[in-house]
Amino acid sequence: MSIYYKIIGEGYPIVMLHGWTLDHQVMLHAMEPLFEKRSGWKRIYIDLPGMGQSEPQPSIQNSDDMLEAVIRLLDEIIPDQPFIICGNSYGGYIARGIVQFRKDKARGLLLIAPMTIADFSDRVVPPQKVLKTDSDLVATLSPEDAGAFCSMGVVQGQTEWERFRNEILLPSMKTDEEFLKRVRMNGYGFTFDISTKLEHPTLIITGRQDHVVGYHDAWRLIEDYPRATFAVLDMTGHNLQIEQPDVFNALVNNWLDRLV
Repeated sequence: MSIYYKIIGEGYPIVMLHGWTLDHQVMLHAMEPLFEKRSGWKRIYIDLPGMGQSEPQPSIQNSDDMLEAVIRLLDEIIPDQPFIICGNSYGGYIARGIVQFRKDKARGLLLIAPMTIADFSDRVVPPQKVLKTDSDLVATLSPEDAGAFCSMGVVQGQTEWERFRNEILLPSMKTDEEFLKRVRMNGYGFTFDISTKLEHPTLIITGRQDHVVGYHDAWRLIEDYPRATFAVLDMTGHNLQIEQPDVFNALVNNWLDRLV
């Protein structure tokens, strides 16, 4: 399969999975600053099939197939090695699936605004809310850019816009929309239960104002992870690593310290 991945550093493998319609850049920008003063980690950033630089695959019809493709890739590039797994949104859903099938190798888990329920109508989410905005900035954006930014942003400032544009908006334009539409229609949710105990350091970070996946449903995962820290960040929506980077960095640094 033609799945693009980028490896940075050497050492213990830590796998990074992005969200639906995005590419590896959202995880790279969130995570790489944390490794500037850390050595001994091989960071593996993956573009999921049909997203980023990874080609759509006719054999992938649903999320079951998407998960299988990622597991096959990991078996190829880090065969028989223990690893850490990180996932954002839909990538968090895939990450939990990987833990289910490679529990003997998974040594830690990070879930960033994870999707836990595939059907949006079944999710418990708060209403959309904007807590801080720069109206002058928004006025300078094109109607399309302003619509995309304002539909997601809880904090709408210059820094948040630039990161949203570079890490969310522009990468989303590279996706194969027909391929993803087919996957979503044929089975966005797994056909099996992925609830699995993981006795290794885990971190689940959610946004208090996340109207996409919320925070309530993710709390239900806590009993699966006896060594989990669970955080709900105020003034954050679905892109919490962009809107509250300092708190995000502190939490992830603590998690990384617990892994060793």
